[in-house]
Amino acid sequence: MRARLRGPGGASTISLADNATVGDLIAEIIDKTSISSFDVKYGYPPKPLLLKQSETSRLLKDLDVRLDGEQLTISRREQPLTQQANQGDTTKKVEQGVSDAGSSAAPVSSSNKSQERSAGPVSLQRKGMDGDVPELPLPERGATLVLRVMPDDNSCLFRALATAILPGDDLSMPELRSLVASTIQSEPEIYTKVVLEKSPDEYCRWIQSPDSWGGAIEMGILAQHFDIEICSIDVQSLRIDRFNEGKPSRCILVYSGIHYDTIVQSPSEPPHAHADSPPEFDKRVWDADDDEILIRAQDLCRMLQAKHYYTDTGAMAIKCQVCGIIIHGEMEASAHAQETGHYDMAEVT
Repeated sequence: MRARLRGPGGASTISLADNATVGDLIAEIIDKTSISSFDVKYGYPPKPLLLKQSETSRLLKDLDVRLDGEQLTISRREQPLTQQANQGDTTKKVEQGVSDAGSSAAPVSSSNKSQERSAGPVSLQRKGMDGDVPELPLPERGATLVLRVMPDDNSCLFRALATAILPGDDLSMPELRSLVASTIQSEPEIYTKVVLEKSPDEYCRWIQSPDSWGGAIEMGILAQHFDIEICSIDVQSLRIDRFNEGKPSRCILVYSGIHYDTIVQSPSEPPHAHADSPPEFDKRVWDADDDEILIRAQDLCRMLQAKHYYTDTGAMAIKCQVCGIIIHGEMEASAHAQETGHYDMAEVT
C-alpha cells in the first residue's frame, strides 16, 4: 500500500506491505509526523478514518476503505492543558514560541503568550528540471501534448487552473482565492478546524495572501464552482487525483511536489514532435470520457519524472536564503521558519 500523508509539518509518502495492519499504519504515521495523538481524514469531502477504533492487528485491506493511493490528512488531537504541562517536549516548544499548527501558524511570543506575532508561509524556490521541457507527439490528433510551465510565484495552482479554464485572464488569482475563502465561510460544517488545520477565519485570511500555496482543498472547491473535473497527476508517483469526478469535462494539472503546471494539446505540423502554435490555440479542456488523453498525459509525466521534474518534499535538501543553513525536508524547513522567522528558502542539490 502506498499513501500520501499531509500533516501540520508538511507532506510525505508512506509505503506498506500488502499484509500491513492498522497498527503498522499508526506506527508509520507517528514516525513520519512525530505526532502521537492525532486524527486522520481521507477523501473529498474529507471523512474521518477511525483507526483507533479498529484492532491494531486488523489488516488494512480488510477495512471498508481503500487506502492505496489515498491522501491522508493528519491533524494533532488537542489535549487538555494539564496533560500538555506534563509533556516536556510540548512545554519546551511553547516556551520557544513554536506553534503545533505547522508552518502557516503564528508562533507565540514567550514574553507575552496572549499575543501572537504574524508569521508568513515558507517561500520555497524549486530547482526546476534538467534540460528542455519534454513534449509528446499526438499524430492522431494533429497535435503535440505540452506542459505549460507556470511561474514560481506561490500562485501556481491558481494560475494553472486559470490557464485551463480562464485562458487569457492573468488577473484572476485574487478572485480565485477570494472564491475559495467565501466557500469555506459558507460551508462551516464541511470546512472545520480539523479539516483546515487552523480556524476557518484564519485559513480564509491565509489563503487570500499572494504568498500562500493552494492544494487539494482549493482544487475541490474550484472544481465544483466551475463544474469541471480536475485531474491532478503527481509526477513522482504518476498517481491521478480526481476532484469533482463525474462532470462532463475535465482539465489536467501536473503536481511536482511544490508546484502545479497545466497540460495542453497544441496544434502542430507533422511529425508533431514540437508545439509551434501560440498558446491561444491550445486545447485545455477535454470530454470526461476521453480516457486516452489521460493515458498520454501520464506518459508525458513519465518523461518529466525521468528528468527529475519533481520535489521529494520529505527528503529534499533546502537552503535558508537568510542564514545559509542546509536542512532536509519540508518538516525541518517549517520548524526552522518557526524558530527563526526565516521564510525565504530554496531547494538545492
